[in-house]
Amino acid sequence: MGYILTPQEKASIQIALAETFVDSVVDYAHIAERIRGYDLKIVEEILYSEVAPVCFSNLETPVPPIWAGFKDDWLLNEIENELKARESSLIRRAFDKLKVAWLRYSYSYIWKEIMNNYDSKK
Repeated sequence: MGYILTPQEKASIQIALAETFVDSVVDYAHIAERIRGYDLKIVEEILYSEVAPVCFSNLETPVPPIWAGFKDDWLLNEIENELKARESSLIRRAFDKLKVAWLRYSYSYIWKEIMNNYDSKK
């Protein structure tokens, strides 16, 4: 497509996608609406290579705390730190490729739910 996301658009997408990793009921329809109009391949890549590596552990907690979401500033800073670490180390890039593949497999239901809600609004 050739469309480049602005930093604000990317942050908005990251924040919306992070909502899929909360310990409460996820409003997939709302998330689908927030990503509408963006290249879905890019959005899916952001989900699994940027948001999931930072947020997935919240769903892995055996007894999750009562909690409703990530603070936007914290989330965006953690994603930026993760991307910088990946960029600066060949070993980290290799490890993260495996991690992202595992996240795509383990949390594939998230993208399916978003797409089910995305398609139902067309």
